[in-house]
Amino acid sequence: MSVILSKGQKVDLTKTAPGLNQIIIGLGWDPVKQKGGFFSAKPPEIDCDASALLLQSGKLLGAQDIVYFGNLQHKSGAIWHTGDNITGDGDGDDEQLIVKLQSIPAEYDRIVFVVNIYQAVQRKQHFGLVQNAFIRIVNGGNNQELLKYNLSENYNGYTSMIFGEVYRHNGEWKFGALGQPTNDPGLAELSRNYQ
Repeated sequence: MSVILSKGQKVDLTKTAPGLNQIIIGLGWDPVKQKGGFFSAKPPEIDCDASALLLQSGKLLGAQDIVYFGNLQHKSGAIWHTGDNITGDGDGDDEQLIVKLQSIPAEYDRIVFVVNIYQAVQRKQHFGLVQNAFIRIVNGGNNQELLKYNLSENYNGYTSMIFGEVYRHNGEWKFGALGQPTNDPGLAELSRNYQ
């Protein structure tokens, strides 16, 4: 049975699912229905992009440690992105990242999962125009959902979101639900928070 988390909660993945190796990080969101005026153009689609930042001692050491639509697989082969969804339409996960926990090189202690709105500033978009946002972790071995964190706060005006993190602690993998919004206009700026 899946555990529903609150902001700030942490879960020990190793104890929740003994022998866990491969996890699927599913991220989802829906655009709030926007009305175009009778004579005005329909607003552009909201394109949210999920990424993973692989940190060493809490720091991002370079662009090669960011997995996103422009770099679909980490050099270690332990994390990959399944592809870009540019509308958020449909049920379930909009974007997924696959993580092989036992294959992550020992120097990486934390993987932070973030979502930013593509061209948010140019398109005048923000997370107040997104609803039903969530991050969930699925056991890649049996496809069972282990936990889910629904972002339910009002994120009006924010253009990026730090959803959650998987981190190594005393040899065990844990997940923390963060739900921390930022005003970073894109992934490059968002990733600087970890340099």
